[in-house]
Amino acid sequence: MLIRKATLADVNAANEIYESARAFMRSTGNLTQWSGVHPSREEIIDGIYDGTSYVCVEGEEIVATFYFHVGNDPTYRVIYDGEWRNSEPYAVIHRIAVKYPGKRIADACFDFCKRLYPSIKIDTHKDNIPMQRCLLRNGFTYCGIIHLPDGEPRLAYQWLKEE
Repeated sequence: MLIRKATLADVNAANEIYESARAFMRSTGNLTQWSGVHPSREEIIDGIYDGTSYVCVEGEEIVATFYFHVGNDPTYRVIYDGEWRNSEPYAVIHRIAVKYPGKRIADACFDFCKRLYPSIKIDTHKDNIPMQRCLLRNGFTYCGIIHLPDGEPRLAYQWLKEE
């Protein structure tokens, strides 16, 4: 698999993956995460322009998409019912979605990000059990609860490179 920064030519494929991921979440009991059109085409395009939107390609097919950024995320400043593993600089992963659930494609995306930065934070919805399992399988540690700007709670995780 090849993981690269997304281009404008990838917008339709990324958007289709997000639509499919929303349907998968509903089918697994996660009825409210990514409601409406989030992640939107505009968010994908913004990520392309600012260099934070990535795609995972197998053969000629885009099989995953995600946001990766080195730097602070304002929603991670305050954490409840726990604590971050450290207070060092970190990267964030958001909006990770795969075309074929259960094929461990997300694992390849996480491995790619882990090679780029030694501390990564991510969050997910309490009803997103498949993602929670995926995060734990990939060495992320549950740290507590953060709140999105709209007040919605999310389960927060952090991965640290072993010294």
